[in-house]
Amino acid sequence: MIIGTAVISVRLIGVQSLKEKRGILLSLLKRTRNKFNASVAEVGDQDLWQRAEIGVAVISSTVKHAQQQVQKIVRFIESEPRLEIISLSEEIL
Repeated sequence: MIIGTAVISVRLIGVQSLKEKRGILLSLLKRTRNKFNASVAEVGDQDLWQRAEIGVAVISSTVKHAQQQVQKIVRFIESEPRLEIISLSEEIL
């Protein structure tokens, strides 16, 4: 069993409240879970309304597939126009 993980720090563009941040993130996380069948959650910066830290985990039988899935998820999150990726940390276990 191979586990691929990523921690993605993002800045939310034009967000003025925690309520607005939650709406954007909940939608994005749900769409990501549904599209990639992966574990995705907000794991940090929950009290900051212009920043968020998103954790991603996938399980695979091969290293290559785990890497590909994590990269696809990162690209999907990156395509959200209301977010800007500040930092990214990937790891394959």
